[in-house]
Amino acid sequence: LQARSLWLPFARPEFRALLAVFMVNGIASAVPATLLLFFVQDRLQAPASTEPLFLGSYFLCAALSIPLWLAVVRRIGLARAWLTGMVLAIAVFGWAAQLQAGQTLGFVVVCALSGVALGADLALPGALLAGVIQASGQSGRAEGAFFGWWNFATKLNLALAAGLALPLLGLFGYAPGVRDAAALNALVVAYCVLPCLLKLAAAAAAYFFIIKQPEGFSP
Repeated sequence: LQARSLWLPFARPEFRALLAVFMVNGIASAVPATLLLFFVQDRLQAPASTEPLFLGSYFLCAALSIPLWLAVVRRIGLARAWLTGMVLAIAVFGWAAQLQAGQTLGFVVVCALSGVALGADLALPGALLAGVIQASGQSGRAEGAFFGWWNFATKLNLALAAGLALPLLGLFGYAPGVRDAAALNALVVAYCVLPCLLKLAAAAAAYFFIIKQPEGFSP
């Protein structure tokens, strides 16, 4: 009985779709988080003293943006608001790919705007999950299984990001402190381009499998 309860969430196509989008989007967010310090030190060649500014602007803007995203939800709905956050992140990391050494102010703006995009990831997927649980009729009964898989996916995203990004960079000739053109191009691709591609995949999946199939997603 316990084993059946554990796998019960996967009987719901809405949960499978939402978890897939959540994981692809989560890996897209975790990759630049894993590579941030390398990008700052080698691509931007910024002093170590600027790192707290970058991180602080990122997390502060993420926290401050949550009320904004809740207002967006009231206007366009949960799934479309989350999709808007993904599109914002794609635009921001596309811009980050153009930054050169010494452009620290531009990167502060990148961190602030990507923090705003993170606010959508923090506030909205969980609400969509609550809608799936409610629509499944499992509120108060099997919520632990749903949230257990959700938390597992969150940790797996971080592990996959670190396990994929760093070895791939090594294969393409990048190592911390290496600043030749080929190594830095590999770093830019990993930090900026790969997250954009993953976010595009997550956005497409969110549109076709959540927005176009709204039943079961509204709490």
